[in-house]
Amino acid sequence: MKKTLSCLLALSLALGPTMVTPQTAKATKVVLPQDVYKQPVTGLTPKQLKQFKEGEKVFNNFWMAVNNPIIPLTWDLSLPGPAGAEWGLGPMFMATNCAACHVNAGRGRAIDASGSLAVQHVLRLSVPGQDAHGGPNPHPNYGTEIQMFDIVTRKDKSARAGEAEVFIDWVTQKFSFADGETLELRQPKVRVENLNFGALGEGTMLSLRNSQAMMGVGLLEAVSDKDILKLAEMQKTKGLNGRPNYVRDDIRQQTSIGRFGWKANQPSVRQQIAAAFSSDMGINSALYPETHCTAVQKECIEAIRHDKPELRPELWAAITTWAMSLDAPVQRDKDKPEVKRGEQLFVDSGCAACHVPELKTSQFDALPQLANRKIRPYTDLLLHDMGPELADGRPDYKAGAADWRTAPLWGIGVSKQVSASTSFLHDGRARNLQEAIVWHGGEAKPARDKFTTMPKAQRSDLLAFLESL
Repeated sequence: MKKTLSCLLALSLALGPTMVTPQTAKATKVVLPQDVYKQPVTGLTPKQLKQFKEGEKVFNNFWMAVNNPIIPLTWDLSLPGPAGAEWGLGPMFMATNCAACHVNAGRGRAIDASGSLAVQHVLRLSVPGQDAHGGPNPHPNYGTEIQMFDIVTRKDKSARAGEAEVFIDWVTQKFSFADGETLELRQPKVRVENLNFGALGEGTMLSLRNSQAMMGVGLLEAVSDKDILKLAEMQKTKGLNGRPNYVRDDIRQQTSIGRFGWKANQPSVRQQIAAAFSSDMGINSALYPETHCTAVQKECIEAIRHDKPELRPELWAAITTWAMSLDAPVQRDKDKPEVKRGEQLFVDSGCAACHVPELKTSQFDALPQLANRKIRPYTDLLLHDMGPELADGRPDYKAGAADWRTAPLWGIGVSKQVSASTSFLHDGRARNLQEAIVWHGGEAKPARDKFTTMPKAQRSDLLAFLESL
């Protein structure tokens, strides 16, 4: 499939000359450049390290359809599939394993050519209104995202696979800095074609989302709600309006503060994993036992063959431990003069008000090794209005059409060596960090304007600091 081939191509390109150590690892430990996002935090027990390794296998393993015609009918579906594959893919899906979109636990890569399939993105969609818990209202025919592939046996042999195809066309515009230097910016225009289940209809809200990097997520979950709320109160004194998203916590059966996802719409790593398996690969779990086929997708419904949790409890536990234990890379070259100057400019321009350099984790029973640590993620985990040019027009719980969670910046300077990607912002429009800064609007516009009016030498210093992270 085009998506899988493109993701494998990205994997083959994800090489770089720099070798770095994880943030909390000893300085003597050296890892391969492309593996820097996949290093465990220090202090894991032998049992946890074993589960960490098992979790990485779950992350990389391919998933297969239960009704795959090449598999003998006598195969015991309670056992792993051939060559270590797992059962339960589909019937509709966007990828056959986690690593297809999160190459080496890194971010997705936007294809530069206009008219390309959205291969490491997902297209979220919803219709006006809210679901029972205040979240986005699914489309009646297509659910919460467009699935481009399936394992359905079609009665109409000419029908394409999946629900539809999603293409990205790039629209460019020119931007000029105060000193006269120019920059080409690009913005995605999404096309949804070859729809199998009717037109999307007027009022359908679409949001293109690039895959996010995964390292450090456990450390972010270990930051207390109290400290997040304290940051929001402190920002009000600076004229900012950072706000937590309050979302449905399906594990605890309550409303909780959201921390993960572009609009902070997931409360925990464990739930985020189950939701991704369900929506992106069609793999059910004890938390989400229903397979996603809408009422009009009759052939999809007929293709459901496995009613047991496909993401078996031991697999879910292992990949959760793996993801929560991923460390973040240590800053490099921090003593270089340009990096020091750039860090001061980062603070003076106001970037650090939202991209908060240092947080502290609290007591964390889920993985005690993450508790009471000082971390440097450069985020506040809060929502901010980023202005109309970055707005997707699609609310998500308390997040409005222009609201986005402050993206963590740790590890951003080694993104290219990990997954061959420097596609930044929620839809991957920014091809480098400078473009990402220039797109900032709304609450971030004053800081953006300070950057765009700096002399080129200062802009270079600030970018050198970001590249060091």
